[in-house]
Amino acid sequence: MKKRITFLWLAALISGSTCVATEHKPNIVLLLIDDWAWNGSPVAMDERAPNSRMPVVQMPNVERLAREGMKFTSAYASPQCSPSRVCVQTGQSSPRNGFTVFMNDRGQAEFDEKGYPDFPVIPCVSDMTIDPDTVTIPEALKPLGYVSAHIGKWHMRGDPGEEGYVLHDGDTSNSPGNTLPKDAGQRLPDDLTDPKLMFSVTDRALRFMSEQAQADQPFYLQISHYAMHAGRECLPATREKYVRHPLVQAYYRKIGKTAGTVRRKEDPAIWLGMAEDLDGRIGAVLDRIRALGIADSTYVVLISDNGYRHKELQLTEGFTQPHHAAKWWVWQGGIRVPMIVRGPGIKAGSVFTANVVNYDLLPTFVDWAGGDPAALPNIDGVSLAAMLAGQTPASAFLDRNLYFHYPHYRTSMPHSAVVSGHFKLLHFYERPDIPMLFDLQADRGEVHNIAPAAQQTHKRLFGEMMDYFDHVGARIPRPNPNYRPAAYKDAKEYPQRVLWGPFEGSRPLEDDEKSGG
Repeated sequence: MKKRITFLWLAALISGSTCVATEHKPNIVLLLIDDWAWNGSPVAMDERAPNSRMPVVQMPNVERLAREGMKFTSAYASPQCSPSRVCVQTGQSSPRNGFTVFMNDRGQAEFDEKGYPDFPVIPCVSDMTIDPDTVTIPEALKPLGYVSAHIGKWHMRGDPGEEGYVLHDGDTSNSPGNTLPKDAGQRLPDDLTDPKLMFSVTDRALRFMSEQAQADQPFYLQISHYAMHAGRECLPATREKYVRHPLVQAYYRKIGKTAGTVRRKEDPAIWLGMAEDLDGRIGAVLDRIRALGIADSTYVVLISDNGYRHKELQLTEGFTQPHHAAKWWVWQGGIRVPMIVRGPGIKAGSVFTANVVNYDLLPTFVDWAGGDPAALPNIDGVSLAAMLAGQTPASAFLDRNLYFHYPHYRTSMPHSAVVSGHFKLLHFYERPDIPMLFDLQADRGEVHNIAPAAQQTHKRLFGEMMDYFDHVGARIPRPNPNYRPAAYKDAKEYPQRVLWGPFEGSRPLEDDEKSGG
């Protein structure tokens, strides 16, 4: 059982004042999308970059949110879904909360001694659940008068009810969202009506909103969709729409397939259809908010759980990915995500260019609810409420350090990063001899390693990162005395690690397109 929140903390939280003057406390709806890239919608995340959007897909409701709210061009998350979800719930960075990956559990050990016995470093284990002493979103909002629901993918283990959610779907993982049986074959069944559970998840959310609105009860609602995670599914009719698209037809011809012979996981029409079906469910939430008469008192936050690499971008001739690498890496391709916020006091069509991160959400929600985010114990995030209301960010906010930590192997290797203003430092534990620093303002694709030319900046950021890791008790990989280079090179992921690992000088971003990542 979770420990009770202390009386002193409650008193401090409630004594704060909200920055948004409303007669009633605002409602908060978080739409958390799975495996959705920064450039995975028709909304241009950077108007200067044509490949910062997905031109083929139709998502009018996401575009509507961007028109009616604020678009964040530099939003960040974790490189994998579960750590991101813990960051959202706790307001803590992954190195602080210790939940750095969904796997690599070896009981109470610090290191994963058995998982990769021949590799250059010994990776770390990860926490397996949210720390019982940690304050989560519903626990922070309940004393401020809120009731909270979590519908859809949880993927943090444990019981959402013990974190304060009065309505939830239990300890769900990716599995429920893959509704097709394993022997379904390569075609979508004609009777598929609830792909990725999009429709049933949304229906439950709509009922919860309606019940709370009718009771005049302020609420927090987190809709954690299973889309756009692998296991492609969409309504058959939506797929047929994209099958007819000239660029999709051209893709079929390029790979020597037809709409009837292409494999499901290779079919861009299904991915595009899944995105459009998801957009329709986002629209259903927006429409219900309006129908309930609560649009002027409801914040809607749309964000992805990690970066991704949608190959459908390349349906448009000449388009390559704007970011280096993908999920499982702390390169920009793994941690930069789309984020849009609409609600009271937020200027329609506005754009926020400073760095924000998913662990900023908890203190922002507390601020909106009328509490004092400064009273939240042991958090790393800061409230965005004042800046969402139009306040210019201070230099302390603009230059703060955001920390990302993945001390594990998968297709990737143990590495960490700190983003500070327009600088980004990466550190690969296999190759501490290769210092890495990038100027994201001039180099979105992380092509030019400027560490040798900016040694003082690298030294400062590396020192601050390691001091922070020490302060929060982050697990750090250690050199492996039993490292066997030949065995390491025989691993099937080795070519990917070389391509997306540390480098000196410069590398062509176009090499990413050859990787299959």
